[in-house]
Order: sequence, then structure tokens, then C-alpha cells
Amino acid sequence: MDSRISARALAAALGGWRGSGPAYEALADGVRLLCLDNRLAPSTALPAERELAAALSLSRTTVAAAYRSLRETGHIESLRGSGSVTLPLRRSDPGRLEADADSIDLQQASPAAWPGLPAVIAEAAAQAPALVARIGYDVVGDPSLRAAIADHYTARGLSTAPDQILVTTGAQSAIHLIASVLIGRADRVMLETPTYPHAADAFRRVGARLIGVPVDAETGWDIERAEQSFARALPSLAYLMPDFHNPTGRTMDPREVDAFLSGARGAGTLLVLDETTGQLDIDRRGDAAPFPDDDRIIRVASLGKTVWGGLRVGWVRAAPDIIRRLASGRPVHDLGTPELEQAIATRLVPRLDEIARQRGELLRAGRDALRSALIDAFPEWDVPRVSGGVSMWVGIGEPLSTPLVMNARSRGLALSAGSRFAVEGGHDRRLRVPFTAPPATLERAVGILRAAWDDVRGGRTVPAREDFATVV
Repeated sequence: MDSRISARALAAALGGWRGSGPAYEALADGVRLLCLDNRLAPSTALPAERELAAALSLSRTTVAAAYRSLRETGHIESLRGSGSVTLPLRRSDPGRLEADADSIDLQQASPAAWPGLPAVIAEAAAQAPALVARIGYDVVGDPSLRAAIADHYTARGLSTAPDQILVTTGAQSAIHLIASVLIGRADRVMLETPTYPHAADAFRRVGARLIGVPVDAETGWDIERAEQSFARALPSLAYLMPDFHNPTGRTMDPREVDAFLSGARGAGTLLVLDETTGQLDIDRRGDAAPFPDDDRIIRVASLGKTVWGGLRVGWVRAAPDIIRRLASGRPVHDLGTPELEQAIATRLVPRLDEIARQRGELLRAGRDALRSALIDAFPEWDVPRVSGGVSMWVGIGEPLSTPLVMNARSRGLALSAGSRFAVEGGHDRRLRVPFTAPPATLERAVGILRAAWDDVRGGRTVPAREDFATVV
């Protein structure tokens, strides 16, 4: 046993687990989803049956039946005198379906690789003799790549020098580095809710206390809540996705930008702006309201969404003193970004505007096909229209996101429940549906989702699969 979760904490994490089927199986599915999403780690002791029954206002018999179901599917084991403990998930490739031509994975909200990438890789590989002549260990990044990234920001109107850039192995690596170097245990960190779940995980891992500020696909950011949180909590850091927010697709307007910037200045808060989806514009009317240059702003970006998820190159843009602090703390995590990937990225960064235009056309086809299919299949759902990004934050009308996702997974469709993106629970009436797959695949996914929804609404249950975990 590595850790323990209280009955109260498990009840909060489960969120809207109740469906119209047997309560014990709905509860078991809710726990399975927490395990599959890595919100319940292996070797975590679960609450005693009596304690969980009291926290959920259920009978002990119902909880006992749910635990029995979890034992039968290999998600927990129960030992006399030790209680029930979660088990490692049995899968050979975490986060993906087993090879199956009929399976669809829509947890991965990343488009296929940019078509011009193979030629760029070949060009960079041709320079291998020069690459291997380098030492290969550099926690700041290749000077040519840092200069290219600095020029990219300067062209956007943010005058940038190479000493303001640190190259990382992707945006997620950058977020973990920022969390470990700039945040201490019990420091307060403000995040949007919903938010990118792996960012929240990074801040939780260092012991931060998370403060959620709501953001909605239609109404945007809750400015009043943000202002109150800045004034009362004085967060050390705020993590935001201001442009094509994941998962809602929303972009901040000038009033929202001003509110967060003035709140951060008043509270002495560092602002981390995740810009990984910022260039995925489809048909936005007018430019986004950019955050102005400020020494307290740290920008994080990568090539994962724009070029290819398998090209693990990201970066941080910040004041030189922050870059130095991050570089000093980096060797604990890794010793630098691979040289070949940096050589590839050096050739790609100057072409990002061109690449973004191609990606916009690709995403347009997926977005339009998905939205049309969802509206036809689910006229009762709230299907927003987004101008860019990678996903739709769909309102399903009832707190059934968890059982819906579990049912869809049993049919070969992998999605993430709305609660996966919550900071402190909730979002059980929402579902993130990426539109990065080909239109035909998305249309087939909607058909599967319709069948799953009918099952969930009708109270029928289907055994859960065991081979999903990663959200991007």
C-alpha cells in the first residue's frame, strides 16, 4: 500500500457517477474510471465499505457489491485486515487501445503529423556528422533553435532575445520544470476549471494547493471569481490557456486579459501562459487579445499540436533571471533536449505560420464533420461552435459523463469524461470530444456514442475495458 484515499475525497473525485442502472455497478464504473485516468494510483487503499457508504448516502450492501465487481475485473484486491487496495492496470501499452481496426481513440487530441515533416527530418538527419560532434548535454537548448524561437516571438510583436528562451522536451516537461523550480509545498496555484489535467497533476505533485477559476465555452472566464481569488488567496502562480483553451476552445477577450494581468500584478503572481494550441486557428474573426510583455509572464509552447505529437520539443519564454533559475533546476529532471529533435525544430520554427495554415484546414474538416454529426445524433445536447483549437466541450444535459465514457470504451471508443478536466470535481454534464481525427472516423465515433448514450439512459451496463489512461 503506497497511499490512502479518504471516503470524503473519493466521493468528491467520483463526481456524477450515478446512472440509471444498478447503483453498485455505476459506483464500480466510477472507481474504474478514476483508475484508468490515473486519478487513483495503483496500491492506493480505498475507504472501508461502511465509511464510503456513509459518504455517498448508500447502503453498505451496495458498496460491498461495487467492491466485489471491482475485484472481479481485477481493479482492486481485498485482504483480510488490510482492506481494499487498487491494483496496477493490466495493459501492455498504457493510454491506447489494443491493436484493433475498429477501435477509435479520441483521448489523444492531436492531429496527424504535418505532411512536410518527413522531408525536414531527412534534411536534419543528413547533418548527422555535425550533430554528433557536439557534446549533446545542454539544459538551455541549441543556440540556433533558441534564436529561431526568439525571432518567432519578435515577429508576433513580442521583442525577444535568445537568453529569454529555454528549450525543453515538450510543453509537459516545461510545466513540470516550472512547478518543481518555482512552486513550493502548500503554495497556492490558480488554474482554470476545466483545465489541462496533466498540468494540474504537475502542480499537485509538488504539493501545491489548487484554486479553480471557472471558464465556459459560451461565457468565457469568471472574472469576478478570478479577482476574488487573486485578492484573497494571493496565489504564487496562475496557469492559463488563454487562446483556444483546452478543452473549451474559448479565447480570452481584452477585458479578461486585463483582469488576469492586473490581478497578477496586484497579488505578485507569476502567470504561466500555455500557448500550445494558440496557433491552431480555423476561422477566428479578428486577432486574439494577446497578453502584453511583462516580466511576470512565462510562456510555454511546443511543436506537439502544430507539427506532430511525436516531436518532443517545447520551450519556455520568460525573463532571463527566470530562465536561469529553470536551467539550474533542470538537471534533476533531464540533461537536455535531444540534438536531432532540436535540429529538426530549428528548421520548423521559421515555418510555423505556414504550418498553422495547413493545420487550420485539416482541423476545419474535422470540426465541421463532428459538429454536424453531433447535432444530428444529439439534438438535445449543447454542441458549441469553436473557432480553433482541438476539441469541443459538449454539454450532455445530465451528470452522466462518467458512465457514458465507460460504456463507450466497452464499445471501442476512448473518450475522457468531463470530470477528468476538473480542478476540484464537477463537469459531469460535459464531455470533451476532440476533432483531430479524420471526418469519417469522427462520424463513426458519434454513432458509437449514440449507442452508448442510449444504453446509459436506458440503465443497461456493459463491462469496462482496461486499456486507457492518457489525455493530451
